[in-house]
Amino acid sequence: MKKLLFFLLLTPLFASQITIAVATNVSYAIKSLVKDFNKLYPDVNVRVVLGSSGKLTAQIKNHAPYDVFLSANMKYPWYLYKNGYAFTRPVVYARGALAFFAPKKTVNSIEDIKNLNKIAMPNPSLAPYGKAAQEFLHNKWWDLHDKIVFTETVTQALSYALAATDGAFVAKSALFSPKMKKYKEGVHWIEIPSKYYEPINQGIVLLSRAKSNKNAAAFYTYMLSKRAAEILEKYGYIVK
Repeated sequence: MKKLLFFLLLTPLFASQITIAVATNVSYAIKSLVKDFNKLYPDVNVRVVLGSSGKLTAQIKNHAPYDVFLSANMKYPWYLYKNGYAFTRPVVYARGALAFFAPKKTVNSIEDIKNLNKIAMPNPSLAPYGKAAQEFLHNKWWDLHDKIVFTETVTQALSYALAATDGAFVAKSALFSPKMKKYKEGVHWIEIPSKYYEPINQGIVLLSRAKSNKNAAAFYTYMLSKRAAEILEKYGYIVK
């Protein structure tokens, strides 16, 4: 009887928790998004797991207990949907932008990039922002491979720019976090014109384990709302 009472007391606590798997480029905005979501749903505890979209997809395939997936690359949510791991069709909730960050140098134009000696770049095979950076270099006909230091994620590329390289290709959203506000556009960073790379579509799906989870559905709906769009735009995303 005591065991049953203990279980009943714990059940509402765990029932109000959801876990969302989030691509690292959204790590700078997700705190504000969750905070705003909790204004509407104060009893829902949102647990955030960050990682590259590819790694999170692999974890979901191996039954990681995630309810919602925010990917930086549409191919992963589409894979999960077509193979039964997600029960909603992938939807683009925002589009990311590529930027170049050089905290110890001055970058007034994209031409300044090729004059730097060591540049961090997220691995193009793992990270869409790395792929976009690779497309940019290709379209500019620049061969900088001797200067490139590959990282696994955008967050790692940002860290390298702060500590070990002259600059890095990063997600524009990374430069809008509170601790990065001291770095100014046109001095420490520039946006790479979108004409040089394919659109970076950010996708969302509800995962199969959350099929009957109303709190997960509420978060999914919130991410497609005007409230969420306004926050995403403050972090440099394009939402239309």
